[in-house]
Amino acid sequence: MNIQKILLTCFCALILSACSTKDYSPDVYKKYTAKQILKNGEQALSKHNYNEAVKYFEAIDALYPFDPEAQQGQVDVIYAHYKAEDYASALASASRYIHLYPEGKHTDYAYYMKGVANFDKDKTLLQRLYPRKQENLDVSNLQAAFINFGEFLKRFPKSVYAKDAEKRMHYVRNLLASHELYIAKFYFDRKIYVAAVNRASYIVQHFEGAPQIKDALRIIIKSYRALGIDKQANDALRVFQLNFPKERV
Repeated sequence: MNIQKILLTCFCALILSACSTKDYSPDVYKKYTAKQILKNGEQALSKHNYNEAVKYFEAIDALYPFDPEAQQGQVDVIYAHYKAEDYASALASASRYIHLYPEGKHTDYAYYMKGVANFDKDKTLLQRLYPRKQENLDVSNLQAAFINFGEFLKRFPKSVYAKDAEKRMHYVRNLLASHELYIAKFYFDRKIYVAAVNRASYIVQHFEGAPQIKDALRIIIKSYRALGIDKQANDALRVFQLNFPKERV
C-alpha cells in the first residue's frame, strides 16, 4: 500500500510538472488590440485553459495598462489563477487590484477572492489524497480566510458575494473552533489545566456562535475546579447555565 502511495505521488508530480507553462513575453500579443486580447483570454478561461488565460490577461496589463480592458483583465486574472490552483498568485493579483482600484467596480470581488483563495489554499492534490490528522493541522490559511471574509463583510455587507462569504466564514469559524477545542481537550486530559483554560477561553472570546462554545465552557469550568479556583469556575458556570439552560456540565 505504501508503494502504491509513493508511485501515485510521483505520478501526480510528473503530471503537474508537465502542465507547467513556459516563460513567454507579452510582446507576442502586440499585433492584437486590448479588446482582442481580453476576448481571447476570456475564451481560454471558458475552455478551462487557465494558464493560457493568465498569459492573455497579463499581456493586457503589460501592453495596454491605461485601456479600460486592463482593469477587467486584472479582475479576470484573479479568477484564472484561482482556477489554476495557483492560490498565491490569486492572492497577489487580488491585493494588487485593491491597491490600484480601492474604489473600483470590482473591488468587492477582489476582497472576496482573497478569502476564497486562503480558504482553498491547503486543498492541494496530495493533501486531498492524504488528509492530515487534527493535531498536525496548520490552520494559518484558515485564520487568514476568516480575517479576509470578516473584512470583506465589514466593507461590503450588501455585495452579491456577501451571502456566500458569510457561509464560508461560519464554516471556517467552526473548523477553527474545532481545532482549538481539540487542543483544549488534549491539555485537559493531561491535566495541564492552565493551558486548557487558555485554549477554551480563546474559543469563547473569538468564535461567537460556534457550537464548540458549549464544550469549551465545560473545559473552563472543570479546569478551574481542578485548580481550586472556585470564583472563576462559578463565573463560567453562570455563563454556561445562561446560554445552555437545559444542558449539564
